[in-house]
Formats: sequence, C-alpha cells, structure tokens
Amino acid sequence: MLKEPVTRLLCPDPDHAPPCDVPWSCFTAGDDERADDGSEATVLVLGVYATARRAAQVADQVRGVVGETRPVTVSAAAAGQFEELAEQYRIERAVRQS
Repeated sequence: MLKEPVTRLLCPDPDHAPPCDVPWSCFTAGDDERADDGSEATVLVLGVYATARRAAQVADQVRGVVGETRPVTVSAAAAGQFEELAEQYRIERAVRQS
C-alpha cells in the first residue's frame, strides 16, 4: 500500500535518463517485533546509495509520505546488502562523466 507512493517520491519519472538523483532499490518486507502493541508489524526496507546527509533527507521525505504513525529510520547496510545500488552508482557515474 505504501510502496507505490514512496516509489513515486523517489522516482517521479520512471523513464528519466540516468543518473538517478539517489540510486535506490526495491523494497523488501520483513517483520518487526517492536510494534507498539507487542504484535509483529510488517516493515518496508528501502535501500538508497547516498551520503548520510542525503539519506537523512530522503528519510524526511519518506516520513512525509508515510505519516508520523510509522517510524522511518536510517542505518548503514550490512556489507554486501544492496550491492546492486553500488553497481548502479558506478555505472551512472560513468555515464555522467562521459
């Protein structure tokens, strides 16, 4: 339900020429046992390849879409997680420099 509005936030024009403003990856879903009422809650995880400052800006934008009732946090990915984003960044950076 939230995937589409967040996707449009990050990429309002899916047919744009590269590079992306912020390379991002599709959402993954998981369970979060920290729901306020003690029950499990489904969470969306979005990967972005950005500086900490830019990632925080993206998180603020996402908060505007999902509302204040859903937590939005920023953390570094584990080694090898979202590796496709690093590759996307390298490819698009090469295109930008051409």
